[in-house]
Amino acid sequence: MNPEDLRIVFMGTPDFAVASLDALVKAGLQVVAVVTAPDKPSGRGLHPTPSAVKKYAIDQGLPVLQPEKLKDPAFINSLAQFKADVQVVVAFRMLPEVVWDMPPLGTINVHGSLLPQYRGAAPIHRAVMNGEKVTGVTTFRLQHAIDTGGILLQESLPVGEDENTGTVYENLSRLGAQLLVKTMKGLAAGDLKEQPQEALINEPLHHAPKIFTEDCIIHWDQPVALIHNQIRGLSPSPGALSKLGEKTLKIYAAQPEKSMHKLSPGSMDTDGKTILRFAANDGWIYITDLQLEGKKRMQTADFLRGFRIEK
Repeated sequence: MNPEDLRIVFMGTPDFAVASLDALVKAGLQVVAVVTAPDKPSGRGLHPTPSAVKKYAIDQGLPVLQPEKLKDPAFINSLAQFKADVQVVVAFRMLPEVVWDMPPLGTINVHGSLLPQYRGAAPIHRAVMNGEKVTGVTTFRLQHAIDTGGILLQESLPVGEDENTGTVYENLSRLGAQLLVKTMKGLAAGDLKEQPQEALINEPLHHAPKIFTEDCIIHWDQPVALIHNQIRGLSPSPGALSKLGEKTLKIYAAQPEKSMHKLSPGSMDTDGKTILRFAANDGWIYITDLQLEGKKRMQTADFLRGFRIEK
């Protein structure tokens, strides 16, 4: 089959998925429909706001389906009408079998890790929080258990020691888009060999569950390296959390300094001008980008100019 004859239904919602959809369209592949989340109320007026994927699909004149429930018979019937050869899922909901098993070539997922490592909802956050030096993207065919299907293609990406999840997210979005196009062309040509994930398990697996509030709270009695990784792994969203006086402090960026001191972990020190730092168990964390509860996000120097902090 020629790649241009492959009928593709694309499923996704956030910006991360738009890059993959755009890559398919620009590669001349045939996206016959797009499935995305229903519009969500937002803003002061709570007006219905379309997802990033829907906005792109409408701009491209692509049919859009927005099911409330993926097992809704009306949605299943509408989806079947597009007679897809393959479905693609990028940052979307968990699919029921009646959906992912519908097309003859199955449903292909683009996942932001080198599977089988970091299966789950937050693979990029968790990889950065764990201080990984390398991550990547994987295309694989969906099956019953989440993120466990046979691997089609993978591509790795180095992670800098000061990169945060936002930067890695953008890089993986572009890399995943390229890998998806390559995967679609390989499926059309029939020359891709599916590899079971079990064959790649040669070390303990790291999992990537959803990020919860308790994951964001900084425990200052840890080493500076772990705290630094936590901060950059949670930036720009949802942000690492601590306290400054009685208010919650959200920390987006910081620099670690390993050094000896006699202060208790969590002790705060400032020169009132450019330096705001907290003691960890083996050094200091210098805050560079922050947001105090009730205030806007700003750089530390700007923050200290407007707020008086007692040591």
